[in-house]
Amino acid sequence: MKDVNELVQMVFSGLSPLVIEEVTDEGERIVVRARTPTEAAVCPVCGAPSGRVHGYQLRTVADVPVDGRRVVVRVRVRRLVCPTRGCCHTFREQVPGVLERYQRRTARLTRQVKAVVKELAGRAGARLLAVLAVGLSRHTALRTLLRIPLPTGRRPRVIGVDDFALRRRHRYATVVSDAETHERIDVLPDRTADTLEAWLRDHPDVEVVCRDASTTYAEAIRRALPDAVQVGDRWHVWHNLCEAALSEVKAHSTCWAAVLDAPIYDGPRAQTTLERWHQVHELLDKGVGLLECARRLQLALNTVKRYARADRPERMLRVPKYRASLVDPYREHLRKRRAEDPAVPVSHLFESSKRSRPSASRAA
Repeated sequence: MKDVNELVQMVFSGLSPLVIEEVTDEGERIVVRARTPTEAAVCPVCGAPSGRVHGYQLRTVADVPVDGRRVVVRVRVRRLVCPTRGCCHTFREQVPGVLERYQRRTARLTRQVKAVVKELAGRAGARLLAVLAVGLSRHTALRTLLRIPLPTGRRPRVIGVDDFALRRRHRYATVVSDAETHERIDVLPDRTADTLEAWLRDHPDVEVVCRDASTTYAEAIRRALPDAVQVGDRWHVWHNLCEAALSEVKAHSTCWAAVLDAPIYDGPRAQTTLERWHQVHELLDKGVGLLECARRLQLALNTVKRYARADRPERMLRVPKYRASLVDPYREHLRKRRAEDPAVPVSHLFESSKRSRPSASRAA
């Protein structure tokens, strides 16, 4: 029996302030019956200790799961009478660290639930907690999340600033995170320079700001914290490097075309690209702005910017890339039929291709 008691104390160590009387296995759940110790409790009104029992009450709370099953703790708590004259107050004793007032979960289970909903919030948090044998609705998960106090007094030294889409192409926001702990600090309602500048002025302890290539953020940082060091974050550095390497490879499309014997100036798309490049650069040479160029040529502003960045038309051309298709196994047969009878209908070619499919497949 001593070994059993030690095992119970080890498994339910979080309930050590209580006196465990019985542990019952009910199949899908484990029921722990316990009581509070007989020591005097402190009156919450006047602070006087009391051991005079007025009555008993039974509290039922959930505890952390054991062996993939729910744990229910039924605790008999005392209602005590305050000994102070004139207080005339009875109170129910609390067990700090185990049972909190008006809660139906133990303190350690509440900590685990808060850790889950902090990462996954409502529906996702409820689904994960169900797998962990913790029954919780999405509404309760959201209420638990809202009860988590926000961190205060944080003075980050190195922060990361980046934008994200609340609704793509319509509404954007800015997320500010601690670059050292990778924790989110704040979310700004937009991605304008004035909003970020106001936030930085309220946090003068920032020494390093990690950002993307946005000139808007750069200007806000220079105005608010002129002594702060601005660095590029790792993802954007690698992304910009890849884009630059790809752009340089595309600039030598003529060289690749000569090696691959694939001319790049053939076709209406290549001719249109060359004409647009000349049109854009002719307008730019005359002093016309990018927005006016887009309006005159009836092109998107980003398209005009892409043509403007290319210093020569070859950078805009691409070597034609052949992609495999379902016609490949019948290509020789179709060419032969076209050579024999140029006026043959397409429907006849389709029917003959279906009839020749087994032989074509074997030939392939």
